[in-house]
Amino acid sequence: MDASAAGLSRIGLAGLAVMGQNLALNIADKGFPISVYNRTTSKVDETLERAKHEGDLPLTGHYSPRDFVLSIQRPRSVVILVKAGSPVDQTISALSEYMESGDTIIDGGNEWYENTERRMREVADKGILYLGMGVSGGEEGARNGPSLMPGGSYQAYLNVEDIVKKVAAQVEDGPCVTYIGEGGSGNFVKMVHNGIEYGDMQLISEAYDVLKNVGGLSNSELADIFAEWNRGELESFLIEITADIFKVQDEHGNGELVDKILDKTGMKGTGKWTVQQAAELSVAAPTIAASLDCRYLSGLKEEREVAAAVLKEAGMQDVFGAAMPNIDKKRLIDDVRQALYASKICSYAQGMNLLRAKSVEQSWNLNFGELARIWKGGCIIRAVFLDRIKKAYQRNPQLASLIVDPDFAKEMVQRQAAWRRVVGLAIQAGISTPGMCASLAYFDTYRRARLPANLVQAQRDLFGAHTYERIDRPGAFHTEWTKLARQGKTGMGVLH
Repeated sequence: MDASAAGLSRIGLAGLAVMGQNLALNIADKGFPISVYNRTTSKVDETLERAKHEGDLPLTGHYSPRDFVLSIQRPRSVVILVKAGSPVDQTISALSEYMESGDTIIDGGNEWYENTERRMREVADKGILYLGMGVSGGEEGARNGPSLMPGGSYQAYLNVEDIVKKVAAQVEDGPCVTYIGEGGSGNFVKMVHNGIEYGDMQLISEAYDVLKNVGGLSNSELADIFAEWNRGELESFLIEITADIFKVQDEHGNGELVDKILDKTGMKGTGKWTVQQAAELSVAAPTIAASLDCRYLSGLKEEREVAAAVLKEAGMQDVFGAAMPNIDKKRLIDDVRQALYASKICSYAQGMNLLRAKSVEQSWNLNFGELARIWKGGCIIRAVFLDRIKKAYQRNPQLASLIVDPDFAKEMVQRQAAWRRVVGLAIQAGISTPGMCASLAYFDTYRRARLPANLVQAQRDLFGAHTYERIDRPGAFHTEWTKLARQGKTGMGVLH
């Protein structure tokens, strides 16, 4: 008698907050019988109700860890979708008591990758396999097709491959899921995905700020512009939803809702982790770091209000607020579009470089073209231009940076004049565009064959005898700078 005849489920899911409920319904909708469990029993009832309402989906609810685990066919696969940190450990300990060797735990939360690797080691003693699986796409994606990033045990992945391939978002070159690699690589890739998302959202908010406060555009004009951009090279989920946001009226007063929203940004921590990892690995990620700094500054609402008043008192005059005189709106709109695109390339380049550095450090052997492909659907940073990133890495898997891919290089060069105009205009108007400025500075630094770092090396050698290298001969040198300067002598430097 096969397992399904015995009434066993193909897979289980524990943790029925919004994401968990939606992912469970998605799995059931694709024809896979699923068992669900939640510590708060009302959530189980709610999910059962939804399953019935959405077409009598093959979903069964369970009210104890034991009943839940034993209702799944072997080798069992159990997805956990609870808050990262200790709730995951508690859930694992409750469920693993009833699990057997060869069964799999799949953590679908935004978890720090080292926690996943620790848990892998802990459950391995019982012969339990483990996957840390990034899930992107928000509640809508979870229900209708997310981008999935599973890393860890390859055998565990094979056990659920048929399910995840059906459940993931589908794009023309396949489902938006792939086996990422060993260890916590799935979590790490999802973390960097979120860091890129921070950069993307910051850049879009700057484009909005410039168009509104330099160009004097109304919300309805902005809605039209973003909708139009979404039909071109910027076509993406974030541009599409931004167009929608500008259209929504305030139900509690006049005008559009977007203008009534408090300018303080929340965050869950993945952006911070991305910037910390970039620093740990000596990878420059200035666009992502700028977006994080902006979230911190946005949190200082009261301080910013005081600063605005104090500086106004000191004679600061704002240029923005009304359209700047003599602005060619059409030209500005097109310039901002190009600046946004070029800045975005830099942000994705930084994310990919961080993934490469980590992949080398951990021997994960990540496939960057494949990562770009699975981000083309379902996830928050899904965008048409990810297909171009995929092709760039297919052309050259060892690509040092997207900026030097021949196609992207051409585009950066074509857009740099518009990009510089936008940043210059914003600086003139006193509008901060930290993301666009960071991207431009990154581009301008990366493309220079010689930087002023020679002076920094001379300073380090003068005050700390840190030595320096020369461009014309090998070896490390040290010079008695102060002595020679004050004697008016030239110095060759002493070879170290």
